[in-house]
Amino acid sequence: MDLLAYSNDSEVSGSNAPWRRDGLRHGALLTGQLEEKMSLLMRVAPNIVQAIRAFNVGDLQQEAGQLGHHFLYAHCANTLTKQQVCARIGEQFYFPKPCSKNFDALRKCLTETVHEAGPQPGFIVVLEQLPSAQKFDKEARENLLDVFRDAAEFWAEKKVPFRVFYSFATVPPTA
Repeated sequence: MDLLAYSNDSEVSGSNAPWRRDGLRHGALLTGQLEEKMSLLMRVAPNIVQAIRAFNVGDLQQEAGQLGHHFLYAHCANTLTKQQVCARIGEQFYFPKPCSKNFDALRKCLTETVHEAGPQPGFIVVLEQLPSAQKFDKEARENLLDVFRDAAEFWAEKKVPFRVFYSFATVPPTA
């Protein structure tokens, strides 16, 4: 990553100081170049599953395009069961139906099946509004996130970035 600005032709001649005519020192960071080269995910581990927090979906999608990574998005609102969540993820990731039958099938598709398809540049995955329902409780949510953690670990071994961002559906307050 070339973030430093070096220019021999604009040096002040005869000077021992490493200053250039434009007032910058050799090696000074140029703000425009720095911003252009900075990644939105610069401080995010390459293989991680984390809450979406301050990131927004549009920025993550744009970043995936800039990095040349696959962008996988699933909006899981209005799903209530494990089967519905798996089906929604499989449908919105354009996976074959067998990949979305259960967590094991989803795990295999995210890892082995995709790996067998050929070299992969990297992935940014967004799981938005995972349900908080009686049939998809905290344990089910953690099991689903474990599927994606396993996939992140699988791709880390292959030196392929696999970042997952998720959010939970907000539960309306009970009266």
